Amino acid sequence: MIRLPIFVLLYLFYLPAFAQQRYTVSGTVRDKKTGEALIGVSVAVKERPGVGIVSNAYGFYAISLPEGNYTFMVTSTGYEPLQQAIALHSDQTLAIRLSGGSSQLKEVVVTAETASRQRTAMGIEKISLKDVKKLPVIAGERDVLKTIQLLPGVKNATEGSAGFYVRGGGADQNLILLDEAPVYNASHLMGFFSVFNADAIKDVTLYKGNMPAEYGGRLSSVLDIKMKEGNDQQTSAEGGIGLIASRLSVQGPVVKNKGSFIVSGRRTYADLFLGLSGKERLKNAKLYFYDLNAKANYRFNDNNTLFVSGYFGRDRFFMLDLIDMDWGNSTATVRWNHTFSSRLFSNTSLIYSNYNYTTSELYGGNKQRNTSRITDYDLKQDFTYYPRNNQVIRFGLNSNYHIITPGKLTAENGRQEAQLRLKRYAWENAVYFSHQLKPANNLSIDYGLRGSAFSITGPGDFLTSQPVSGTPAFDTLSYNNRKIIKTYFNAEPRVFITCHITSGSTIKAAYTRAAQNLHLVSSLSVAQPTDLWIPSSLLVKPELSDQFSLGYFRELRNHAYELSVETYFKTLQHQIDYKEGAQLALNTSVEPELVFGKGRAYGVEFLLRKKQGPLTGWIAYTLSRTERQFDAINNGSWFPAKQDRTHDITIVAMYGLSPKWSLSANWVYYTGNAVTFPSGKYIVDGHVTSYYAERNASRMPGYHRLDLGATWQRRKKDRFESSWTFSIYNVYAQQNPFIITFRKSPTDPASTEAVRLSIFSLIPSFTYNFKF
Repeated sequence: MIRLPIFVLLYLFYLPAFAQQRYTVSGTVRDKKTGEALIGVSVAVKERPGVGIVSNAYGFYAISLPEGNYTFMVTSTGYEPLQQAIALHSDQTLAIRLSGGSSQLKEVVVTAETASRQRTAMGIEKISLKDVKKLPVIAGERDVLKTIQLLPGVKNATEGSAGFYVRGGGADQNLILLDEAPVYNASHLMGFFSVFNADAIKDVTLYKGNMPAEYGGRLSSVLDIKMKEGNDQQTSAEGGIGLIASRLSVQGPVVKNKGSFIVSGRRTYADLFLGLSGKERLKNAKLYFYDLNAKANYRFNDNNTLFVSGYFGRDRFFMLDLIDMDWGNSTATVRWNHTFSSRLFSNTSLIYSNYNYTTSELYGGNKQRNTSRITDYDLKQDFTYYPRNNQVIRFGLNSNYHIITPGKLTAENGRQEAQLRLKRYAWENAVYFSHQLKPANNLSIDYGLRGSAFSITGPGDFLTSQPVSGTPAFDTLSYNNRKIIKTYFNAEPRVFITCHITSGSTIKAAYTRAAQNLHLVSSLSVAQPTDLWIPSSLLVKPELSDQFSLGYFRELRNHAYELSVETYFKTLQHQIDYKEGAQLALNTSVEPELVFGKGRAYGVEFLLRKKQGPLTGWIAYTLSRTERQFDAINNGSWFPAKQDRTHDITIVAMYGLSPKWSLSANWVYYTGNAVTFPSGKYIVDGHVTSYYAERNASRMPGYHRLDLGATWQRRKKDRFESSWTFSIYNVYAQQNPFIITFRKSPTDPASTEAVRLSIFSLIPSFTYNFKF
């Protein structure tokens, strides 16, 4: 019974040994002007229709062919097509450098690279950084996270927020990677800006639940962001001066043609204007953020390249006697790319990530400080093997050690200080294998398996069961240092199938299982810097999801338009929520406040893109439902999750008016999120108390707004160029509610009235951008 599969595998991998002698051409595709490695470049063979490859995340490609003469056709959006003649008589290395295309090129893609259509997986969005810089945003700050919220299946947490939900998942179920390092809080200024400086970013890819096997640890999506590598030809600088922030990037060669660097920084200066206030409280207030990106690389030879990159960002929000908050991320990645042979590529990464926050408050003259932190030390080893032109094999391992401090409470009274702290330690390991093959010209299959093991380690005291209602006591066990307390094993299969039914039409199907062992606990409807990260434990089980999806894709009018329709159904296990009246803030023992249940999400996504001509853009529509079920909530009945929204519509347009002027606009509409409003009220000892019948049984009002933008490109002088970007957020000043609260009516104390708070009205902004 086992001989047939083994024979099939041997046939697939070793058939070339019995056929005509084949040789391999491999190398890295780079930008000719800057030396940047290019991702997703199509390398095809003119004499062999259907034979080709797409460069990987590090720009590497490999094609095997019989001995002979060939013409390689290399294409990528925004670059001049290249044809390279090859006389193939042995394995050889071919470094390819592409020249940037002019604005007159016909092929201009808005949100998806041409190469992305060749991927087997579905639910993938490639974000164009050129579009990020054009679209109108709040205060003129270019923002990757705001741009992905304009795509189907992606919803913003609240107006103006950098937080987002993907296909019914929670905000913590998105894995956000910056040069392979996880970023646990991707927002500045309480969520109104993201931590990603567009000037430092090279590539942005969003996987909406259908993650390849090399990704793990989250249920809903992966946002993979890669930083620029720098210019290995000449030193240059670019930046911008806006209303609330300025930025500056400098890049250049370490050694010409062999290595480069980039340093990019950004800072707000709202606190400088507060210092001009005549009010003492505002004069001494601090409200700012800053971030710094840095990266360097060096190519020792064609087979070995070393990369070092890092990010550091911080927020400060201080107002005398009211609030003192300080939070930020820091990451570091050391990466080694090595080519063992023309068919085997390796990437080895050492990764560090840290997120922490501190809040301080005064109580009767005593200062109370709460600190939370999550730190990762990670080792990744990835291999890519090209056995034949119609096959790609990826395999590797990942070992990540987590140190989590959900809460450290420090109380100061004069010279005395008392501390209460809790730490958790965990070791997360995974191995994966995936095989992408093309058994027929119109059929592609990508299947894989990820095996994960999450080990809870000592020291610490661990809750073994939920406390019984009415009894404050609960059972715990104590463990010594480094002892493995429990290990959760999960097998996570993934399969993606693509079938080209006509030259312009494609059907795709996918199934993905994912496991998550780090959980974000929040008692609010929106994510905050002070939310708590907790690991799986004896009581908290790993979250699991199974997603099934089906899609139809069609090219229209000679590739000028692209239509896609995707539908999905997702089941969720071991979901986490809080008890009614739970206290999570300043609580170092969160688990007794939690309840556990399940969830489901389903929907259909429509996307129509226009990719060519002076007018480009897209129309996106999502129809979806997201629900949860907990025995301890709503009497065990299903209820809408807080991120449930039935309808989402987005219209985005960009128009090249002239070589100097480009215009942009976006209009969004969505139905209100599910919320819990009072169902009634009662009086106890003269005090009015609200009564809540069901969780998330009400809805916020529908939301809509229009944003406009314009970019004026000034005349280029020698090596200096500049532009002005103008934008208006919420053009018709729609008063969309941010939150609705309830209070006693001042005119009729027996009545209760709803109070709508809107924080954004019409917001004009402008930014001066320069490059030299």
